[in-house]
Amino acid sequence: MGIEWTQSTERVDWDALSELYRIAPLGNKSADWLRTAYGNSMFKCLAFEDGEVVAAGRAVADGVDCAYLCDIVVHPRRQGAGLGGQLLQRLLGLCRGHRKIILYAVPGREAFYARFGFRRMTTAMAVFADPERAHADGYIE
Repeated sequence: MGIEWTQSTERVDWDALSELYRIAPLGNKSADWLRTAYGNSMFKCLAFEDGEVVAAGRAVADGVDCAYLCDIVVHPRRQGAGLGGQLLQRLLGLCRGHRKIILYAVPGREAFYARFGFRRMTTAMAVFADPERAHADGYIE
C-alpha cells in the first residue's frame, strides 16, 4: 500500500507519534503535548503507511501575514526517500498566500530547506524555555 496523506488528526495514535518524534530524533514530545500543539495549529499534514504515521508536520499561522512551520518529522526508515520533501511541499501549499513562511531547522539540515526556497534570516531571534539546552543543541549562540 502507498502513502496516504491527510490534514486530519482523527486517526492519529498520539503515543505512536510521540515515539516517532523520539526516534527521528526530534526530541521528547509527549502525546498530550503533541495533541495540544497539533490541535492549536492552523495547518497540519500527516502521511500514513499501512495505518502507521510515517511523516508529520504542522504550521502555526494567522491566515495572512505569517506562517511558522514546525515539528516536521519523518520516520528514520523513510528518511532520504523524498517523503520529507513531499511533506514540506504540502505544508508550503497550505501556507500559500502568507507574506512570510518561517521555520527553524535542526542544525545541519539547513541545506535541505534551502532547496525549497528558505533562506537564512539575519534578524531572527528567539526566547527559549531552556536556553542552555537550545545553545547546546546548536539553535542559539
